[in-house]
Amino acid sequence: MTSWQTLHDGWFLTAVAGPEIPDAVATARIPATVPGCVHTDLLAAGLIPDPYLDDNELRLSWIGHTDWCYETTFGWAGDDAADRIDLVCAGLDTVATITLNDVEIGRTANMHRGYRFDVGDLLRVGDNILRIRFESAHRYAREQQQRLGDRPKAYPDPYNFIRKMACNFGWDWGPSLVTAGIWQEIGLRTWRTARLAEVRPLVTVTDREGRVEVRVEIDRAADADAEPLTVRATVAGVAVETVLPAQQRIAELTLTVADPELWWPRGYGAQPRYPLDVTLHAGEREDAGEREDAGECEGAGEREGAGERELDRWQRRIGFRSVRLDTAPDEHGSAFTIVVNDLPVFARGVNWIPDDCFPHRVTRERYAQRLTQAAEANVNFLRIWGGGRYESEDFYDLADELGLLVGQDFLFSCAAYPEEEPILGEVRAEAAEQVVRLASHPSLVLWFGNNENIWGWHDWGWQEQLAGRTWGAGYYFELLPGIVADLDPTRPYWPGSPWSGRHDVHPNESGHGSMHIWTVWNQLDYVHYRDYLPRFVAEFGYQGPAAYATIRRAISDERLVVDSPAMAHRQKAEGGDLKLARGLAAHLPAPRNFDDWHYLTQVNQARAVSLGVEHMRSYRPICMGSVVWQLNDCWPVTSWAAVDGDGRRKPLWYALRRAYADRLLTIQPRNGGLALVAVNDGGAPWTGRVDVTRLTLTGEPRARTSIEVAVPPYSSMTWPLPADVGASDEPRSELLLADPGGAGDRTFWFFAPDHELSYPPAEYDATVEPLPVGARVRVTARTVLRDLVLAPDRLDPAAEVDEALVTLLPGESTTFTVRSAAPLDPAALTSRPVLRCVNDMVPHP
Repeated sequence: MTSWQTLHDGWFLTAVAGPEIPDAVATARIPATVPGCVHTDLLAAGLIPDPYLDDNELRLSWIGHTDWCYETTFGWAGDDAADRIDLVCAGLDTVATITLNDVEIGRTANMHRGYRFDVGDLLRVGDNILRIRFESAHRYAREQQQRLGDRPKAYPDPYNFIRKMACNFGWDWGPSLVTAGIWQEIGLRTWRTARLAEVRPLVTVTDREGRVEVRVEIDRAADADAEPLTVRATVAGVAVETVLPAQQRIAELTLTVADPELWWPRGYGAQPRYPLDVTLHAGEREDAGEREDAGECEGAGEREGAGERELDRWQRRIGFRSVRLDTAPDEHGSAFTIVVNDLPVFARGVNWIPDDCFPHRVTRERYAQRLTQAAEANVNFLRIWGGGRYESEDFYDLADELGLLVGQDFLFSCAAYPEEEPILGEVRAEAAEQVVRLASHPSLVLWFGNNENIWGWHDWGWQEQLAGRTWGAGYYFELLPGIVADLDPTRPYWPGSPWSGRHDVHPNESGHGSMHIWTVWNQLDYVHYRDYLPRFVAEFGYQGPAAYATIRRAISDERLVVDSPAMAHRQKAEGGDLKLARGLAAHLPAPRNFDDWHYLTQVNQARAVSLGVEHMRSYRPICMGSVVWQLNDCWPVTSWAAVDGDGRRKPLWYALRRAYADRLLTIQPRNGGLALVAVNDGGAPWTGRVDVTRLTLTGEPRARTSIEVAVPPYSSMTWPLPADVGASDEPRSELLLADPGGAGDRTFWFFAPDHELSYPPAEYDATVEPLPVGARVRVTARTVLRDLVLAPDRLDPAAEVDEALVTLLPGESTTFTVRSAAPLDPAALTSRPVLRCVNDMVPHP
């Protein structure tokens, strides 16, 4: 029998030692929230300003250099029947010493694993005092750095010497907020006789037969080691059991399910899941007709009496699906294709970072909002980046539910990591724990060994700096693949992102394996995405600022200015503002003020990423993955995200929704001319007619062709355009329109960048129809309107709009639906800066 006593109440926080502790904090006994962290406790107590606002981050670095103590007093009623009472700590951040009633019971040094301590001999009936002292993560990491010898890294702080979220130490999109605290649940687990220490289900499907191999590890009480135990597993109406003789602690059960409903990625089919129950029993089994259901949660209770007693219970929902990684050599190099249920899947992907610097604040509701935003943007793959965390059960459960495939990095990023103790032992323990923890989730389809570290060793001058010291190769090529092969051979492992698959081929070679494309953002105009023909792009992206309401909330300056110190603090990328300016100069008119800059940089971000995505999708099946950096932000910042730190969708999100649609029409350069490409990621054939017209900016047709498209499921087709349609003698005043006539989104091709086009001044008629919650805004173009955006958050921070980046020809109309609980001024809704298009910057005569 197991029971659980949560220890989340009655905590207080005190500063123990640090270089610059403010007087108000040094003497305070601060109420603490568990799960939580020091920063949010100090914020709730009014002792620090919000670190996400203005440049407050810069004045709060002392927190990460301070030692902190959490303390609570809890009651214990006693339990004479218990064989064991464990203090279970699901997550401690990070370097902690735990004492119970003034006796030290353990020390930890890893944010990414859980801990369990036997405390039965220390508990006393009545009040008990639990203290957890957290040592400064900065100091601990520095000490390990000095002891083991320095290793190269992307940022100054030694984040590679501690098993903690690397991005806590600052990144090119995130603040430096080095946390400490009890960041996941904590409590007392009481049990008798034995418990389920580990349950690991391995699910495979072969020839329409589902197979679940369940490996169970039992923890026995010392005085019950001689008692036989029964382990029982049930799924989809199939039940098996096995008896563990005295002292045996490992059980293996296999359940075979005939013709199960398959779990599919979103867009490919449904996502059925089956409850898998594993129970542990002692004593003689009662007649099956006399037994009762024990409930759904762990520790559902012991069945008293002469018959069988249920000791422990484990439940998850599993999905039947097969997954493999196709890396076969071909005429283009070697593939990198995720294959689910024997069907190759193009990864329409985004990268995921921690959604908050303080991860305990990311609730299931917030995960649901963010992953729904991904699904609604037609995303089917999320890569969890290696500088954050192994994502939560809520994240993975929602990904299972939504059909989102997940590639999870092991947590190594942009640095050389020492392979000596104590880090080696921590890595081994965390990897094993996380592989087992996530084994039940059908959404998890791929493990990556690290983020950019193999690339760094090859290209970033590491070899000379290391001078023979370890850097992580032993993890990526030996330890981690060994752990995955041993604990979960049902999923593929890839040593790194990027990685070519061969030591004799550069790790970021486009023709082999996975690659990252950062030369475009860092050095080139975004049209150079077309220089690459990759097999799978795991990272590429382009920056743009957060939504206006997000910036306005984060910055208290009365007037927003592009180059103000407050805005500069929102730009963490080296040379980021210069790169934004370079991108604008290549395509768009020069901004006259902040409102222009904000709109144009968001538009340029959306165009850059759309161009890259459409280019990569147009080369299916050579390229089988475009994973955009990044879906989300952890705070208000100028970054590569499609959804900003306050959860608002930037124009990039709408562009992704269009570029990742099941059916994509795109015009692409091919062999010195232009071609129409139709990409069909749906399960039905795509047939119909597409009219491609060359016309003037005033809407006058100059040449036209019609193409009968017939695209099989999960494929792409290309049709070269005739010269009279695909070429223009007047590139400044003409464009191409490819229109499928309602069978999908139409697409445009402009022959020149915007700042060279002979745009007429923007003219339109706009009407506003009030709705019970919001308004419907109808815009009718009298001239061409390029990339029309309605930004209602400028009027109501909670307002949302259903569409963005709409291009209209003269005489065409579009309707924006705005959701807002507040009344919105119709005049403001239909004029700048709320309603914008690129050519509204052309002056009226």
